[in-house]
Formats: sequence, structure tokens, C-alpha cells
Amino acid sequence: MSEVVQVAPFDFVIVGGTGDLTMRKLLPAFYQRFRAGQIPDNARIIGLARALMTPEQYRDKSEQALRGFLPPETLCETTLSAFLKLLDYVHLDATHAQADWSELISRLSDTSRIRVFYIATAPDLYTQAAESFYSQNLITQKSRIVLEKPIGTDLKSAEEINRNIARFFPEHAIFRIDHYLGKETVQNLLALRFANPMIERSWNCNTISHVQITAAETVGVGSRGPYYDVSGALRDMVQNHLLQVLAVITMEPPITFQASDLRNEKLKMLRALKPFTPEDVTENTVRARYIEGQINGEPVDGYLEDLGSRESDTETFVALRTEIRTPRWAGVPFYLRTGKRLPKKTSEIVVQFRPQPWPIFTKPPRPGRLVIRIQPDEGISFVVSAKDPDHDGFELREAALDVSFSDAFRTRYPDSYEHLLMDTVQGDPVMFIRRDEVVASWEWVEPILEGWQQGLRPLETYHAGNWGPASSGELLKRDGFSWHEDMD
Repeated sequence: MSEVVQVAPFDFVIVGGTGDLTMRKLLPAFYQRFRAGQIPDNARIIGLARALMTPEQYRDKSEQALRGFLPPETLCETTLSAFLKLLDYVHLDATHAQADWSELISRLSDTSRIRVFYIATAPDLYTQAAESFYSQNLITQKSRIVLEKPIGTDLKSAEEINRNIARFFPEHAIFRIDHYLGKETVQNLLALRFANPMIERSWNCNTISHVQITAAETVGVGSRGPYYDVSGALRDMVQNHLLQVLAVITMEPPITFQASDLRNEKLKMLRALKPFTPEDVTENTVRARYIEGQINGEPVDGYLEDLGSRESDTETFVALRTEIRTPRWAGVPFYLRTGKRLPKKTSEIVVQFRPQPWPIFTKPPRPGRLVIRIQPDEGISFVVSAKDPDHDGFELREAALDVSFSDAFRTRYPDSYEHLLMDTVQGDPVMFIRRDEVVASWEWVEPILEGWQQGLRPLETYHAGNWGPASSGELLKRDGFSWHEDMD
């Protein structure tokens, strides 16, 4: 059994405390850490929102959400009852400094406690909320602020948010959250590479031919339509989640596991990405939108129908080909792909190794590959060639050396928000994004957005239930490769 160290008492203020993220992710994550014994009984989680309700009504709403989103096997009535006592609510528009703040101020009278402000709103409200906390003298030496992604909608807005938040909080107290970095399998990439010398010594262009990163969803835009239509897949997934995963895969070994050293190495990789020229935008990007189709045999509407609009230029699918300009990765293409209404929900990394330089078998085997499953069924599969015992001659066939982490460790795999929330309380920024990383990501993405706005890559369509348009496969086919699902 792993040892869980209880954190110090804290006040956790959630701006947007009645929203979908809070109910679906944050409160269940807090419950699981409370259930594990990491949160003390005198901690407080305070929801802030404009909805007019009492603390009792908020606890009722939270209880309903917890019963709906928690796995039944983790729901304990005694634990749930104790956890709900930690919850409080204040009716307040946190973006208005002239509102009546007396109720929140009275609840936060103990300035010796750790205090976390979690801003679960649209990014254009981050500055207003931070300024309001500052004007009400609620920011203490033990305060931190958590900003949900995306940080801005482009480079200019991201820099403005960073600059404004820095007026009220020092950089070490700003936690820019990317829940992909909280996923156990993404964090396990660090262990896989740097705790296993055999793997790290083969982690380079001499042995790896290409790398694929996929984040696929079966769902459409749902209730996120208004937000998603001004964001799109590139801003929503690639600029943050996929680039962070790419940085972890490709980074050089940090000097230590301290936050500054680890984030320095990630930043180097983001800056080493080959910039997109107009020609690259045309040749090495794909953007598309789903239309009606079938998911698991059930008919589903297209994006415009889900959005309730007759027109939109927003992409729900992106595929990119890029390279990293370092000696370790010279000549290795990286393919990034994400989309909605795809055949299955999966996030995975495929590391394809190079073939044997000289053939000694009659039928040369396909080169091996390492498949790292981020979600679901977190684990690793190493596909190798082995002698077929059912064949009279010396024939080869592929075999998978498969490890499911939940089976291997015989434990519930925590949601990504669980450890990230506790990291903010403990002030540990290792798995959060630094200011210069945000800037580097936007600097790389912006030429793609500008090229699309100029019409360098038209918006295609794909039927729901397919792996995007055919042009996505062409990105790899030009290099002699194919997407993972087409390898079998």
C-alpha cells in the first residue's frame, strides 16, 4: 500500500463553483483525495458563482453531482457525508470588485492557512478575478492562483493574461493547469525514459523512425458548442495538451526532478519545433469538421447540427506533421492528431522503431513499436516480432508484450485532477506550465492559424465514426508510414 501524506489545512476558492468542470471533475477529485486521507477534516472548499443559492443548496447540488460522476465502488456514505461538510458557497460575481465581498472576507479570516484561488472560467475573466482578490486584500503570502487552459486564444491575449496576472501573483504562485500533465501515464513517460537506461539510450533518431500522438474522442461538442466554435481543435487540444505530451516525450534528461530543471528542458523542445511556413501549412496540416455518421452503430448529427448553426469555419479535427531541430531527433517526423466524433475514445503515443538494416529472414519482419496508452486502459504495449510456434518453418509473427498499469499495480488509477489539485495546495509546480512555455506554444501555433485564415488549407469534412478525412493518412503515406490503426 502506498503512503498518503495529509496536506496542511487549506481554503480552496473555486470561481465558477457551480460550473460543469467543478461538478464533473474538481469535486470528484477532491472527494477521492479526502477518501484517501490526504485532505484534513478542517479543510474548506468554497464555491463562488453568480447563482443565487445557500450553502445547503450548494451541498445538495454537489452531492447529486458526486453520486452521478463518482465510480459506485468508491462511493461511501459515511465518507460522502463527511466530505460534504467541507463544502461552502458564496453568491458572488468574483469579476466585480464593487460587489459585496463581506461574506467571502469573513470566511477567509484566517490568513495563516494555505489559500488557493481556482479560476474555472473563460480566460478573458482571469485578470478581473485576480484583480478583485487583490483589491479585497485576499491575497496572502500563502496564496496561489490556478488558471485553467486555454491561456488566451492567441499569442497576444496569452501574453496579456500572463502580464496582468503577474501584477498580483508572483510566478511561483501561478499554476497554469493542463490536466494531461496530471495523467499518470504522461507522468510515467518520465519514469519510462529516465529510470530505464536501455530505453533512454535507444530514444533517438538512430533507432526511431517516427512518432504518432493521437487524442481521439467519440463525443461531439455537446454543451461546449459556443466555446468550441471560437476555439476549434487546434487551440483546444494541440496548443496545450498535445504539445505538452510532445515536449515530455522528446525532452533531454533534466539535471534534477526539480520544477525549474524539468520545465527548462520542456521549453527547449517547444522552441526546437520547426516553425511552420506558408508552404508547410499547405502541405503538412489537415483541418476538417465532422458531418453526420455513426458511432458504435448509432446515427449522430454533424457539427453544424450540434452547434445549431448553418455555417461555421471551425475545425473539429486536426492532423499535423512536424519535426524537432535537435541532434537527438534529426529527421524524425512527429505526427499529431486530434478530433471529435472519431471511432473510439483513445489517447496514445506510438513510437515506431526503424527496421533491421540487413535482412536475414526470408520474410523481413515489420519493425517493432512501442504503444503508450494515456487513456483509457492506461499502460504500455511493446509490439515485437517472434517465431510462430504454430508454423513448421521459421516464420515470424507479431506479439505484444502488454502491461496494464491498473493490473500491474492493482490499484485504482486516479483522475488527472486529483494529484494536480493537491500539488497546488502543496505549492509543487512540477506538472504545471510555466509562463514561457505558454508563449513558446502560441508562437508555434500562430502561423498555422494565420495560414488557415488565409485559406492555405481548406476546411474538409469527415463522416462521424471515421478517422478523419483521407488527407490525414496522406501525411504519413508520403513518408512511407501509416496511422497506428492501419498497421494491423
